Amino acid sequence: MEADEKGAPVAYLSRRIPQEEALEHLLRLSPGAVVTAKVTHLASFGAFLDVGRGVVAMLPIEQISVARIAHPKDRFRVGQKILAAVLSTDPEKHRLTMTHKELLGTWMENASWFSPGETVPGIVRSVKEYGSFIELTPNLSGLADAREGLSPGDRVSVYVKSIRPERMKIKLQLIERLPPDPTPPPLRYQVTDGVLERWTYSPPNYTGAPVETVFKEALP
Repeated sequence: MEADEKGAPVAYLSRRIPQEEALEHLLRLSPGAVVTAKVTHLASFGAFLDVGRGVVAMLPIEQISVARIAHPKDRFRVGQKILAAVLSTDPEKHRLTMTHKELLGTWMENASWFSPGETVPGIVRSVKEYGSFIELTPNLSGLADAREGLSPGDRVSVYVKSIRPERMKIKLQLIERLPPDPTPPPLRYQVTDGVLERWTYSPPNYTGAPVETVFKEALP
């Protein structure tokens, strides 16, 4: 506090000090800890998140969702509030790396929202010679028959032909292309707080190797 030329008090504030205090606290969080964050910037390799008091953490694109996306803008918008979990901390470099996909639910949790015989909307995420991978939710995709003229990002309607948890497969049939939606679909979180130790995406009866994330404590 100082006085100006007229004797009135003038306060000089520091934003750096509370940021350093917040960073020190955040770097002590256990991997798997769920926090509220705000998207501040989107880049081709991931999203930058404000995880408290202006402290910025990195969310790599491969950690955003199980369904692969071309760019984080396919999932988020700048200024959006989301949930994220601490993936790792690096106190020496003052770096926080976050993850997001574990909060969006397992394969079974997402598949339970669909039934064979119904028609639902989806988003084309990948086009191959043998078919197209259609995102039904951010953590669930199915394979549809090959169709000319489709591109990643197209919205389509699909008929659910079968759901096979033991193979973690959903077979779809393309119906028609839908009008584009400029706004990313809303996120539906299955985990909203607490600390995750292990997250297993694959169903219990899945015949392949388990698909999971094991959160490890940071080294002292």
